Amino acid sequence: MSFSTHVLDTSKGLAVAGVPVRLETPTGTHEGVTDDDGRWRLETTLPAGRHRLVLGTEFASDFFPEVTVVFVVADDRHHHVPLLLSPFGYSTYRGS
Repeated sequence: MSFSTHVLDTSKGLAVAGVPVRLETPTGTHEGVTDDDGRWRLETTLPAGRHRLVLGTEFASDFFPEVTVVFVVADDRHHHVPLLLSPFGYSTYRGS
């Protein structure tokens, strides 16, 4: 159960590098920043349970200085949680 996220600025149509990422799991916290393609990967097995993904989004929005996504790991598939962000809105989903 590895994990990845991808941050896309929909107002510019571009991936965003350098976004602070924090993933809080039942067994600890992992931190990093998105790469040049707007991606951040964790090649560690995620434990079952509730997880919290926190993304620093001040680059695109004074209104949303950070976005928190809480999700549950209940299977052994890869978990990909992208963030689509604009100055006054965002969406996320479970990708593949």
